[in-house]
Amino acid sequence: MNIRRVAPLLALAAGLCALARPAAAEIVIGVAVPRSGAYVAVGEQVLRGVEAAARDANARGGLDGETIVLDVQDDACDSNKATAVANHFVQAKVGLVVGHVCSNASIAASEVYAQNGVLMITAASVAARLTDRGLPTIFRVCGRDDDQARLSATVLAERFRDRKIALIQDLTPASRTLAAATKDNLNRIGINETMSVAFSPSDADDAALADRLKAAGIDVVYYGGDAAEMGRLVRIAAERGFRPQWFGTSAIATQDFARIAGPASNGVLMTFYLDPSRQPAAASVVQAFKGEGVDPTGSTIYGYAALQALVAAGDFARSTDPKTIAATLHRERFDLVLGPVGFDAKGDVTAQGYVLYVWKDGAFTPAGK
Repeated sequence: MNIRRVAPLLALAAGLCALARPAAAEIVIGVAVPRSGAYVAVGEQVLRGVEAAARDANARGGLDGETIVLDVQDDACDSNKATAVANHFVQAKVGLVVGHVCSNASIAASEVYAQNGVLMITAASVAARLTDRGLPTIFRVCGRDDDQARLSATVLAERFRDRKIALIQDLTPASRTLAAATKDNLNRIGINETMSVAFSPSDADDAALADRLKAAGIDVVYYGGDAAEMGRLVRIAAERGFRPQWFGTSAIATQDFARIAGPASNGVLMTFYLDPSRQPAAASVVQAFKGEGVDPTGSTIYGYAALQALVAAGDFARSTDPKTIAATLHRERFDLVLGPVGFDAKGDVTAQGYVLYVWKDGAFTPAGK
């Protein structure tokens, strides 16, 4: 499922017959990220990583000798648009896709990919359901939301057992799922939250919610909202004199959060994947990014790893066929920027899972004990 273009004939000399050069083959890899909507910042991180990985792979000969060309499509983190993007790739005979970013988009698109033998590998979709269905050509290099919820509950239990805890969600699928899973894990440990709240994000609702939480004497607020919404909520709450311990998720691992929340972002806790930009395996890639003036935090390195995994498996199998590459990913281990990793029968990566971070002065660092 690749696109090949043949180089033009070259004339050796006037009066001689033109002789053909060997075909210069290209393989088109689809990239599905949000380039509009609330998650643009994460989409930009993933795309930046994918583009760098494609450039580096092409410098070493491409994927199984074929030059990588990227077909970048915007799904806006919308399920219907993601399905349309998936159908676009199928019609264009694109057999390898890096994407999508939001779990709802990945789940919707993966049905199309699985039916048509397309390999999809996501750098940022965490919903357990994505891989729990066991679709053989669906993979991820990031963590799972059930693992994230378990860590969140453990942190809440260990650090804030005797505090008043509120679990809030904004009715979006990701926020709702994480709040429910965190509540379930926390209750199983034997700790009950003081409040569980669902709200519709807006400046007025954020202010009303902050006042409600403050009046209830809440000490800790867990929220799985996106960077823009949590940043706004944290800022508005601080402006109204409410400064609890805020606790976010991987959805706020972008500079947008600190920019919107301002100084109130200091001290906010967050669960996110292991930061590979701090790992030896990613050192040269990180150095290259920084040489270009790019801070490769958040999902940037995971975008790099997603395409890097496709190239590593394709080169190992000496194939560009998506089903062959998928089988190879399931069977072998590869040295990626994430370190030596493989993929289990579901398509989940074997790399280390979630870590607790804390925001300070516009950046997040491991929170430690």
